Amino acid sequence: MTKVDLHIHSKYSDDGEFSPEEIVCMAIEAGVNKIAIADHNSVKGVKEAVEYSKNRDIDVISGIEIDCTYEGVNLHILGYDIDYNEVCFLKLEEDIINQEINASEEKIKKIEEYLKVKINRESIKELAPNGIVTGELIGEILLSDESIYNNEYLKPYRSGGERSDMPFVNFYWDYFSQGKPAYVEIKYPSLKDTIAMIKNSNGYAVIAHPGNNLKNKLDLLDRIIDEGIDGIEVYSSYHNKEQKEYFSKKALENNLIITYGSDFHGKNKPNIRIGEI
Repeated sequence: MTKVDLHIHSKYSDDGEFSPEEIVCMAIEAGVNKIAIADHNSVKGVKEAVEYSKNRDIDVISGIEIDCTYEGVNLHILGYDIDYNEVCFLKLEEDIINQEINASEEKIKKIEEYLKVKINRESIKELAPNGIVTGELIGEILLSDESIYNNEYLKPYRSGGERSDMPFVNFYWDYFSQGKPAYVEIKYPSLKDTIAMIKNSNGYAVIAHPGNNLKNKLDLLDRIIDEGIDGIEVYSSYHNKEQKEYFSKKALENNLIITYGSDFHGKNKPNIRIGEI
């Protein structure tokens, strides 16, 4: 029997923790025999994982998770079986990295103003030597600062709080995601251009965890399907039973691929494990 996990992030995602080699070993230990490294806007980890998996009891397929926009909504599109040597993916990563570096200080200032806190810039430099400051990283720094332990805004993310199950990523979702107080816009490619990029590299375009991205805008899904996606990530760590049934029905009605993916990151999403959905 084949056990798969087609949505795993390595250290080449800004919010990932482990190397591609470590992920291959972790997947084998978990009994998973087909995986995809699908880093945010990056294919750097794919070759490492493919090379390391040779002569091991696991199959690694190429992948990427591309941030894109459709009708004003930020989406994630997974690309599978892509030719990861295509220059377009390297250009995409370079563009996003440059934008993220330029946006980092604005993110810090926005959250400082909103939460009435001061973030230690030396901690930022130490934990983000590449200059990219993520919402998860800011959450980690603030939650480790004993001088603001009693800050009311941070209480939900501390042990026992209602957002403490995955404190760092919950902090990101609550303050830095689209429409939130510390959100800073990054100009992502359009859905149309993203699908074309994936298909021009002989890959398949699959919408990632639509229940998490679309939320109360599920009416967009039919139009997204019409744009030419090849599949839906039906089985996701973020989907409940009803959502899985809904997205499965949509996929079957439209003859689309159904995929399974945990969205494993490591410490930023401690409740999510490779191969478990």
